[in-house]
Amino acid sequence: MATGGNPIFSGKNFREATQAPPAPQAPYGQNPYGQNPYGQNTYGQAPGQGGWNSAQQGMTQEQLQDLYNRPAAGPADIGRMTYDDVIVKTAGCLGILVVGAAVALAVPQGTGSMLMILGALGGFALAMVNTFKKQPSPGLILAYALLEGFFLGGLTRILDNLFPGVGIQAVVGTLSVFAVTLVLFKSGKVRATPKLMRFFLIAMIGYAVFALVNVVMMMTGAVNSPFGLSTSVEIMGIPLGVFIGFLAIGLAAFSLIMDFTSIEAAISAGAPQRFSWTAAFGLTVTLVWLYVEIIRLLAILRGDE
Repeated sequence: MATGGNPIFSGKNFREATQAPPAPQAPYGQNPYGQNPYGQNTYGQAPGQGGWNSAQQGMTQEQLQDLYNRPAAGPADIGRMTYDDVIVKTAGCLGILVVGAAVALAVPQGTGSMLMILGALGGFALAMVNTFKKQPSPGLILAYALLEGFFLGGLTRILDNLFPGVGIQAVVGTLSVFAVTLVLFKSGKVRATPKLMRFFLIAMIGYAVFALVNVVMMMTGAVNSPFGLSTSVEIMGIPLGVFIGFLAIGLAAFSLIMDFTSIEAAISAGAPQRFSWTAAFGLTVTLVWLYVEIIRLLAILRGDE
C-alpha cells in the first residue's frame, strides 16, 4: 500500500484495518484446526464418516448437490469493502459537496462569504477529526463534504466575479484531471513507485514551505498582491504562481494515484466494508485540493484582465 501521501490512507488506523491477516500456522508436528493425521476417524466414528458434521449427515443427496452448486459468497456478502462501495460513497460525498456549493452560490454575497469562512474553518476541523478517528463516521464525513461545499462555493463566487467563467473552467479541469489519472492508473502506465514517492515527498515539503512563507508575507503586508509571491514575483515574465500552480496540480494528481493504490490494496486485503467511507473521504479531500489549485492557477493566468 502506498504510504507517505494522503494522510488519511497512510495513517495508522486505515493501514491496520486494511492489512490482510496472516494465514494461521499450526505448531510443528501438529495438524491445523484439530484435524486427525492421515484422515483417520475419531473414536466411535464409522469409516467413511470423517469430516461430516451432523448437519451434513441429515441432508439428502439432492440438498447437498444444491448446496455445492450455489455461487460462492462475494466480498459484499461477507461485509468486505468493494469498488462499488467506494464509488457509491464517494458519489454521495461529492453530491453533498455540490449541494453545499450551490447554497453558497445562491445566498446573498455577504452570507456566502460567511459560509465560505465557516466552511474553511469547520472543514479543516472535521478533516482532522475524521483523519485521526479510529472508526469512520459517515455523519462526520458527510458533514465535512457539506462544509467544503460552502468553502468552494464561496471561493468560486468571489473568483468568478473577478474572472467570469473561471468556476466552470475549474470544474471541467478537475474532472478532466481525475478522469485521465484514473485511466492511466487502470492501464498500469502510472504507478506509485518508490522513486516517485520520494520525489512526491520532497516536492510536497517544498510546496508547504512556499505556501507558509507566502501566507506570512501576505499577513505582514510584505507583499500586496492578492496571491502574494505567486503574482508579485516573475520568472522570464511569467508569474511564479504559474509554475507553483502546475507543480501543485501535478502533486494533487499523483496523490490521486496513491489514493487509488491504497484503495486497491485495501480491497485486495479484504478490508471491512465500513472503511469504504474512509476511502470516499480520502478521495474527496484530494479532489477538493485539486479543484482549489486549478481555480487558483486559472485566476493567476487571467490576472491581467
